[in-house]
Amino acid sequence: MSDSAYPLLERIDSPADLRTLPPQRLPELARELRAFLIESVSRTGGHLAAGLGTVELTLALHYVYDTPEDRLVWDVGHQSYPHKILTGRRRQMASLRQKGGLSGFPKRDESPYDSFGVGHSSTSISAATGMALAAARSGERRRVVAIIGDGAMTAGQAFEALNHAGDADADLLVILNDNEMSISPNVGALSNYFGRLLAGRMYSTMREGGKRVLKNLPPVAELARRAEEHMKGMVVPGTLFEELGFNYLGPIDGHDLPMLIRTLENVRGLHGPRLLHVVTRKGKGYPPAEASPCAFHGVGRFDPHSGKVEAGSSSGPSYTRIFGDWICDMAEADPQLVAITPAMREGSGLVEFSERYPERYFDVGIAEQHSVTFAAGLACEGFRPVVAIYSTFLQRAYDQLIHDVALQNLPVTFAIDRAGLVGPDGPTHAGSFDLSYLRCVPNLLLMAPSDENECRQMLYTAHRHEGPAAVRYPRGTGPGASVQREMQDLPIGRAELRRRGRHVALLAFGSLLAAALEAGERLDATVVNMRFVKPLDEAMIRELAAEHGLLVTLEENVVAGGAGAGVGECLAAAGLQPALLNLGLPDGFVEQGSREELLADCGLDVAGICAVINRRLGGGNCAAGDDRLVSQPASFSKADAS
Repeated sequence: MSDSAYPLLERIDSPADLRTLPPQRLPELARELRAFLIESVSRTGGHLAAGLGTVELTLALHYVYDTPEDRLVWDVGHQSYPHKILTGRRRQMASLRQKGGLSGFPKRDESPYDSFGVGHSSTSISAATGMALAAARSGERRRVVAIIGDGAMTAGQAFEALNHAGDADADLLVILNDNEMSISPNVGALSNYFGRLLAGRMYSTMREGGKRVLKNLPPVAELARRAEEHMKGMVVPGTLFEELGFNYLGPIDGHDLPMLIRTLENVRGLHGPRLLHVVTRKGKGYPPAEASPCAFHGVGRFDPHSGKVEAGSSSGPSYTRIFGDWICDMAEADPQLVAITPAMREGSGLVEFSERYPERYFDVGIAEQHSVTFAAGLACEGFRPVVAIYSTFLQRAYDQLIHDVALQNLPVTFAIDRAGLVGPDGPTHAGSFDLSYLRCVPNLLLMAPSDENECRQMLYTAHRHEGPAAVRYPRGTGPGASVQREMQDLPIGRAELRRRGRHVALLAFGSLLAAALEAGERLDATVVNMRFVKPLDEAMIRELAAEHGLLVTLEENVVAGGAGAGVGECLAAAGLQPALLNLGLPDGFVEQGSREELLADCGLDVAGICAVINRRLGGGNCAAGDDRLVSQPASFSKADAS
């Protein structure tokens, strides 16, 4: 990508460079920034529509505020690509979301301009409040700005933070980036004028001075308060934020750069909790993204001229699609089935269900805690809820899962997508911990499918189970198993012997079965598809321990507390002591890259599995003698097994 196509942008290597430009040059820079963003993301894939909507806002913020001394806290981070480009990372955008490259989200160790690492929504106001109060306690004059979308405002944490910040009188600006509302010309002109009035020093001085004068005249003060609320209730939707202790400003057009800069300059001179309501449009300036902002929210590589997205390399259905097909089929058979998602209709595969069964579909917004307790309430009244949720987002509702569902033994099915590694989305979105944090919950049935058909049958088994049940499946496609339409209950807690070998037994939980089978062929090892993490097939484990010198567990989950740890507990309880090797994700956060690259880095591809088993056997840890050593696979050097 040649910088010569962006003559003004190529001069911006930091916000300090940006601030040397006269204001009249900024609209030109905004056009170049938007064009560069489209061209860049078309080559790497990533989040596009949200960033296109915040080009002018990002420019205005860095133009007015003294970043990085002043703190900008982006919520989620989907809209932060323009921020990355303006803060010295323009030339690295070609590495976005690739191994060793730029993160798709703000990340503290990537840049001093990324004041807070994010990935989950609705955290910005909490973090910014902490920063603002820290600055006040330290006697520092730095300013703090949280930028949060209207969708993220559906989460309880955002309102918890607003409540605290208002009560603590934090010197904080919250920018509500409203990218769903459109402003008609008449209303827009009035709102822009009112926003300028509210943001002006004169209004602020008069308002605070009037409060001081009237506080000794209670009847008049109450009348004035009611009059102010009545006026603002008619003109702007700010009464709620005022009641939380914030000075509400706006709404203003988030694509009007001169207006944004004037407003931010005024707001920058004010103090206390302030909320600026900015209206933007997702996909702004790129017709394909404006027409379909959801499709261009997170997009693969595409033709920047036509907007046509490149076809994926795999023709098989994804696990998400398997779930989407199953829930529609299951709903046809069971009128008590209802589906719940915390704002992930497309990502969780619920589009068709929502269209076919709108009265049985509930999108509760970005409110994972509510989604789980809401499901519990439905289950109490005889419905059969299915909560479709990402593994990393279920972490946010752990208390509700334990206290409201499992403790009451309610029949709620958790369809847990994105379990294990998620490739370019990195550690904030990786489902690395669900087997560990779910395995210890009483009453919970926990399954991990090894292929597409097994996923469908496990979902059916979970739905028919009289108690809470979870099926965790990975992102993307599986090994390509044929999916049978007929649904059957799997025998609870029963593993499946897939290959009979000698000396070594591989116990695979879920997605790593295909690699285990190939490794089993190379090593002449027994391979078992464990299927159930809870309850474990303890009879199978005892049998394998009696017949093999080394048991190896495989899971796409952290080793600590995972399925392999459960196997070790089973063996200890039975008084058995075979050599046990637990393979899984490391005790650390796995960074971004392709799934294949990351599995190899973690030693969970076929080559890595074979190498570590050979090292263990070669070290004499097997209970049998030298006849159990496995010959070195031809694809490895001696160094690989040392």
